[in-house]
Amino acid sequence: MERVFDSKNFPGQEALAAWTEMAQREVMPKTFRAVDSDVFRGWSDEMSLGPVQVSSVAYPSIATSRTPKSIRVSDPECLQIVVPRSGPHFIEQNRRSTLVRPGELVLLGSSRPFESYAIGEAMLMQFPIALLPVSARHVDQLVTCRLPGDKGIGQLLVDYLGRVTDNHTCYTPADTPRLGTIGLDLAAAVLAHHLEREDEIPADSRQRALYTRVTSFIQDHLGDPMLSVDGIAAAHHISDRSLHRLFQAHGASVRASIREQRLERCRRDLFDPVQRHVPIRAIAARWGHLRPADFTRAFRSAYGVAPVDYRHQALQYSSAWKTSRE
Repeated sequence: MERVFDSKNFPGQEALAAWTEMAQREVMPKTFRAVDSDVFRGWSDEMSLGPVQVSSVAYPSIATSRTPKSIRVSDPECLQIVVPRSGPHFIEQNRRSTLVRPGELVLLGSSRPFESYAIGEAMLMQFPIALLPVSARHVDQLVTCRLPGDKGIGQLLVDYLGRVTDNHTCYTPADTPRLGTIGLDLAAAVLAHHLEREDEIPADSRQRALYTRVTSFIQDHLGDPMLSVDGIAAAHHISDRSLHRLFQAHGASVRASIREQRLERCRRDLFDPVQRHVPIRAIAARWGHLRPADFTRAFRSAYGVAPVDYRHQALQYSSAWKTSRE
């Protein structure tokens, strides 16, 4: 993510004009008006994932308008998905209006005028409508409709955006095209689900979305010692064989993926000085390892050192780092 705007860098009376210039350059031509204050305070971070642009923004009470004149100036013919993280977001387009709150998402199209009023923070995902396997005519039915982002495939899209924006330092330039593809697959799956047109989604896109849904399910249930291939397959209404094929297509193994992620969560907790008083067996059990001896062998095999020695080394490193900062 790159911070493309921060009001701290501008005198109070100039910040709104600078925000407007940034939005016209990075997103699309729009006009803005600060509400209840003459001073604009906010920031915007952006990350380019190929043709997909993901942003994280914060603003005070602000009114936004995209007029027919703005559209004539420039129309990227894109779809924007807005996911509020805090505060209400009121949006009007296509003669429809809606109030969107955290836990929900809403769509906006660049080719028609819209008005909005918002306060707080939001995540935005923008991409050309032409990249969707669902026609623009059908997508238009969902513009300005409030869609659930706290359950089902909508929650998976919101989780994806949250992980991309919050953990952006974990990704390399080589990861960005793949992240963009995943985002498009999830967006297409959300739209197709609400339009009841899942059959229009290409098979490879459906498989990528399913893989993302399954891996997210695994991450959410790593602490369950009963997590199994059978249970994962049943939760997604597919056979064990189909689940194994799904992972093989991505060069992975279901059981190996579970094992590696559990060990990595344990390693991170052992490295955390805040958890230095938590017994190792408790950390192991937290992530599904109920037999301490088996956990020790698996950890040593993965990281070349026993859990107790790894924690000792991590604490020494933390202490040395603090001393160097003093």
